[in-house]
Amino acid sequence: MIYILEEKAGAPTLKIDGENFKYLIKVRRHKEGDILTFRSYEKIEVKHSYKIVEIQNRSLHLELVSSDVEFVASQKQLHIGWCIIDAKSIEKVLPSLCEIGVAKITFISCERSQKNFKLDLNRFERILISSMQQCGRTSFIEFTTSKDLKSFLKENPDAKVFDFCEQTLEETQEINTVVIGCEGGFSQSEKALVEEKNRFRLDTPMVLRSESAVLAVASKILL
Repeated sequence: MIYILEEKAGAPTLKIDGENFKYLIKVRRHKEGDILTFRSYEKIEVKHSYKIVEIQNRSLHLELVSSDVEFVASQKQLHIGWCIIDAKSIEKVLPSLCEIGVAKITFISCERSQKNFKLDLNRFERILISSMQQCGRTSFIEFTTSKDLKSFLKENPDAKVFDFCEQTLEETQEINTVVIGCEGGFSQSEKALVEEKNRFRLDTPMVLRSESAVLAVASKILL
């Protein structure tokens, strides 16, 4: 874990208990004198270094050593318009999308998105926070929703579309917003919407699942 998000980070002293205490002492086996890094939700760009001064049975006490601004984020900005799939599949790849550096994800209710799929954005946030602490990222992915593909494309007219077509994604191609379809691809009416858009595919003969496509496309664009 690169840092720990703690509401009171920045205070002269900290008391850590609960799950973070178990992780730091029982799993990572930190001891008195060790230096740990904390950040706060409100000023996540500031890195606070704390020294462990006392370890008790169920808590540890730390003193602030230094505070420095250190912002860690991707140099590129990528907004993904992702047609809704099973939330469990989304949750599996969210940590990787966080590490890759995706800036924003808009979940789109496409015609082939199963209507019983319900997204818990608060749960997505918790998964994101865990990943951020592990990889060191200091910017949150913005999560939004869109009622349909037509609305999303109207709001994002420059969006590129991952689709079955002849054009492959080039290394030098600049993409800020990309649309990824759900399982089964776009419906006939949605295909009519994206026909005039800048479409591309990846250079592979295999058919990718939606979550595989999201990871592959984001990696190609950002890394």
